Amino acid sequence: MTNQHHDDRPQHLHHHFDTEQQQFDSDKLGMWLFLVTEILLFGGLFVAYAYYRAHHPEVFLYAHKYLDKTLGGINTVVLIASSLTMAWAVRAAQLGQRRLLIILLSLTLLAGFAFLGIKAVEYEHKWKHGLLWGQRFQPEHHEVTDAHQPEPAAEDGAHHAGDRPADQAEVGPVDAEPCSTAGGHDLGGTQLPPTAPGPGGLARLPGETPAVAGEHVVPQPENVHLFFGVYFAMTGLHALHVIAGMIAIFVMVLLAAKGRFGGGYFTPVDLTGLYWHVVDLIWIFLFPLLYLIH
Repeated sequence: MTNQHHDDRPQHLHHHFDTEQQQFDSDKLGMWLFLVTEILLFGGLFVAYAYYRAHHPEVFLYAHKYLDKTLGGINTVVLIASSLTMAWAVRAAQLGQRRLLIILLSLTLLAGFAFLGIKAVEYEHKWKHGLLWGQRFQPEHHEVTDAHQPEPAAEDGAHHAGDRPADQAEVGPVDAEPCSTAGGHDLGGTQLPPTAPGPGGLARLPGETPAVAGEHVVPQPENVHLFFGVYFAMTGLHALHVIAGMIAIFVMVLLAAKGRFGGGYFTPVDLTGLYWHVVDLIWIFLFPLLYLIH
């Protein structure tokens, strides 16, 4: 009798569960508990964001202009679309629509690759322009010296005028005196032309000529690196979760191709969908907090 009872059990029903519904409820509860820990993990970063935003509002208002709102917006649309395909995939698994399930999971996976590709473009731009965290924050056309206090304008102009080589004697007034940051760093009056603006209208740095007559150039505040530290911590951790979700979705594609899912068993697809939706939801919070600061 006992052997017959075990022979009647579905293959996917583990021995320590009595029914499929009991196993499904237990699996879903476990996933929700795991997702709560993920939210707590990101919650610490959101607290750090709130703290630095409250104590350095000028830094966040200034530095967010270095982010590309267009690319961030496209990534938001991509993830929202991927949530749709993932939810549809769960429904296809429930109905036993194997081919549709594979197609929808593959589309979700492609959306993940698109998101990471766009994020890689953003990261490459920040890396090239020195827009990084901590001491790595060194915008490439800033030649910061060891000076901690700017010299008076008259003396500084005379100093540079007297020391300028003969072949640079006819340089216009823009090069006649160096620009300074709000923190008092002498930027050296470099003869190199400024770099091309980045995507989305990279914020002009101190000393650059306004593109429109009468336009106000916002001076760079101190500790701008704080913003990029928060930016890379939050978006980097989120990108790692996107990768983890993509790995889970790829495994679901392989299992679906083997016919493992149907109307009686779709729990792994459902749980993977829950994880993916939470990852998408976190980005929906990150996008306005980092890119749309006012």
